[in-house]
Amino acid sequence: MAMKTESRRILKKLVKNPTAMLGIFLLVFFIIVAILAPVLAPSEPGKDPFKMLPAKTAEGKMIWSSNPIAPDSTHPFGVIGKYDVWYGVVWGTRSAFKIGLIVSIISSIIGIIVGSISAYFGGWIDEILMRITDMFMAIPFLVAAMIMTTILGKGLDKVTIALIIFGWMQVARLIRGNILQAKEEQYVLAAKALGIRNFWIIVKHLLPNTIFPVIVQISMRMGSLVITAASLSFLGVGAEIGYADWGTLLNYARNYMMQLDKSWFAVVYPGIAMVLFVLAWNLVGDALRDIFDPKMRA
Repeated sequence: MAMKTESRRILKKLVKNPTAMLGIFLLVFFIIVAILAPVLAPSEPGKDPFKMLPAKTAEGKMIWSSNPIAPDSTHPFGVIGKYDVWYGVVWGTRSAFKIGLIVSIISSIIGIIVGSISAYFGGWIDEILMRITDMFMAIPFLVAAMIMTTILGKGLDKVTIALIIFGWMQVARLIRGNILQAKEEQYVLAAKALGIRNFWIIVKHLLPNTIFPVIVQISMRMGSLVITAASLSFLGVGAEIGYADWGTLLNYARNYMMQLDKSWFAVVYPGIAMVLFVLAWNLVGDALRDIFDPKMRA
């Protein structure tokens, strides 16, 4: 009964929040596009769908010219760098979800482990872990990602590794601060008095009561991670040439930035996709904050 009441409260709060509904609508839209990518933009049989092939004319001939081609009935979003912008935008949605989810989940797990151990045990363990965290945080995120991708090589998998390595520190700091406050609560002291193992105290008692800010941060970071990955691709150190990625499409349009009358479509369509993707996750993050944060429930 209590669960039903809580579910109704959450649903009622979402419905009454127009920005939350907009974020959910946009997110559902992108999920549908990602799921239906093989239908919306069919790939060549037996080929990696994320590897874009040169676009074809209405007669079925390959387009080898790198000059931009305006949108038409065959290519509704136009062609840039001999690649179909529509195909890149559609499959780029899957790339965005892939890199956002993988980086957010793995880096958050690392951050939660580091922050939990640091806050719970304190002392020299806390000092060592936080100084390591400070060392990583001292390096600008985008610069560190660029250096890592330069060392590891081009490719979205390399970008993912780089973003994970330099993306866990904020979560570690956040969960550490929350656990430092919560570990002095009576229910934690009672669990210690009963002889419950430290691992189970952290997992069963501390994390369930301190995790909600991390959940909100994960949703907020999804958009920024996609922007970072797109920035690396735009700069030429991210996704490989021909990979279905929004930043790669913008990279192809870079040589025509001063001729937007010829290449506007290669900037506008991937750009709109990125803006709406980031907006969706930010609005969803705000909604999650209002739902999970006890201070906001009033």
